[in-house]
Amino acid sequence: MKLDNLIIAGGGPAGLTAAIYACRARIPTLMVEMVSPGGQVLITDRVDNYPGFPDGIAGYELIDKMLAQAKRFGLEQRNGEIISVQPPEDSNGNVRVGLAGGEVLEAGSLIIATGASHNHLGVPGEEDLAGRGVSYCATCDGPFFNDATVAVVGGGDTAVQEAIFLTKFAKKVILIHRRDELRAIKLLQEQAMENPKIEFVWDTVVESINGTDKVESLSVLNRKSGERRLLPVDGVFIFVGIHPNTSFLKDTVEMDQWGFIITDEEMKTSAPSVWAAGDCRRKPLLQIVTAVADGAIAAHSVELSKG
Repeated sequence: MKLDNLIIAGGGPAGLTAAIYACRARIPTLMVEMVSPGGQVLITDRVDNYPGFPDGIAGYELIDKMLAQAKRFGLEQRNGEIISVQPPEDSNGNVRVGLAGGEVLEAGSLIIATGASHNHLGVPGEEDLAGRGVSYCATCDGPFFNDATVAVVGGGDTAVQEAIFLTKFAKKVILIHRRDELRAIKLLQEQAMENPKIEFVWDTVVESINGTDKVESLSVLNRKSGERRLLPVDGVFIFVGIHPNTSFLKDTVEMDQWGFIITDEEMKTSAPSVWAAGDCRRKPLLQIVTAVADGAIAAHSVELSKG
């Protein structure tokens, strides 16, 4: 017999919004998150593009508000790493969610909102010096680089926004981008160009991160001229895109070549009783505002599926 409950995998904006909508619909809801709710938003210094906060809001503060709202309506939480999902054979069965350690949870419905993680460069020195000058979170590690010279690798919104944030601490921020123009929105580009602490290195890729006990320099290559040189830096912050946290779903739901889950406009996946929302699903814009919209639609779809 199909259960009435819902499991939400992941506690970022998509998962928390789904929880708010599901709990308000009186669907017994359990959120499973590896550490604590928040996702990538927790490491975002300032959120300026989410409606309703004219002065912006810190990422952790926005998550705290979302979580408090979901709890007010009865959300239950637990920590756990989801390692497998077994959909029912038809819409009358239950979804089985396997956790590390062997425990299996069952629910009538599952919303996957596991989000995405930062890509790595995959160059020599990156893994060895992680946590010793190599970082993927300016909010977390920026204060450790007071009056230092740091590099930021990337050219999108996150890279430029975090480069601006790092100027609060570093004396110099070198923004390295493989193209000759940034991909970030114009407002961020303008702010970065006007900041005297930010230096731009165009058409350039990092070939290795060098240092013994900590980051000391970067070996870089200019893709147009072929020139190689050494950039002395005290740290490097890497923002070169993301990948979805969906490896545990292999052969479970339909995904694209990059691992993003394919859904319809109701957030339904190819598997019965399984929906997806947020940055883990394929869509043209990965933002908080689209994640919360996904979460609301997914929870509403779950409610409708229960008749």
